[in-house]
Amino acid sequence: MGVLDGVRIVEIAGIGPGPFCGMLLADMGAEVILVERSGGKDGDMLDLGKYSIVNRGKRSIALDLKDPAAIEAVLRLIEGSDALIEGMRPGVMERLGLGPEVCLARNPRLVYGRMTGWGQEGPLARSAGHDLNYIALSGALWYSGEAGSPPLAPPTLVGDLGGGALYLAMGILAGIIKANNDDVGQVVDAAIVDGSANLMNLLLSAHAAGQQPIERGRGLLDGPHWARTYSCADGHFISVQALEPQFNALLFSKLGVADDPDFKNPYDPRLWGPLRERLATLFASQPRQHWVDLLEGSDACFAPVLTPIEAMSHPHMAARGVYTKRDGVLQAAPAPRFSATPAGDIGAVPKRGEHGRDILRAAGLSDADIEHLL
Repeated sequence: MGVLDGVRIVEIAGIGPGPFCGMLLADMGAEVILVERSGGKDGDMLDLGKYSIVNRGKRSIALDLKDPAAIEAVLRLIEGSDALIEGMRPGVMERLGLGPEVCLARNPRLVYGRMTGWGQEGPLARSAGHDLNYIALSGALWYSGEAGSPPLAPPTLVGDLGGGALYLAMGILAGIIKANNDDVGQVVDAAIVDGSANLMNLLLSAHAAGQQPIERGRGLLDGPHWARTYSCADGHFISVQALEPQFNALLFSKLGVADDPDFKNPYDPRLWGPLRERLATLFASQPRQHWVDLLEGSDACFAPVLTPIEAMSHPHMAARGVYTKRDGVLQAAPAPRFSATPAGDIGAVPKRGEHGRDILRAAGLSDADIEHLL
């Protein structure tokens, strides 16, 4: 059960952001039918099997998509579905016989979700790439890292998942709403370069207002401001980002430096370097727990830097149930949360082809056809 109960999605197995999008929809109650390749991998460099969290809650069918009968079976599934997710390079689905024109002819209300890095069109559309390449080209990587050092971004989060999977999920849901109103389906072209560039609009607003230079390492939000992470005496890390006056006043008061002349003008870029060095020395003088005891829960805009395993046990995260385990695998719970239609228990990761017989029978295929396909 969930807010998307009654919605059916066909997902052509792939890598990265496409499966993650399918997980988001399955977490919210959609029936996601995962069409996997029979007897092989689905293009991922990692064969995660039962540990593939992005497949949780889905139903799996394994088919040989080189078999025309298998393509016809997928089209039968599409006839009764609200949306499709595919993450192939442009042209691959068309060559399989599952391109948008064919699928929309079978189901005019279908929302055909396409997930790529470069997009369906453009000079780079058919080139290989990964998360880092896409956010490098889109500009989303630019502000990550120290001035004078190569940019460094957290793996997969900004491009594949933030600029890719989330935008595809939003596009699919918007398309379903439109189709429910006028019975007209459409293609959603979700490109990571598009989505990650769109994520830049808040920073671009700050730039237009004169608050965020294009030059990396000179703005309030990308350093060398003193609001950043710091090392502690025990080798752990903490974060402080008390940007507003009332918040940094409280932070400095708790740290005992409020009357220090160096901390009277925290917005003066000429002082950022010295302030950063002073704070680095101060935070390195005590273990992380000392700073947690002093600052956590106040308006000093503080948090310890935790591993996912540590985060699971943190009182706030534990109270909200942000992390959990299913079949011994640590994973984050579904998000966001709904008051009237809360998500059910986290679904299991299906075995490859586990639900094939039931899926095909529900689609109206004969026993003989099912035996041939499976």
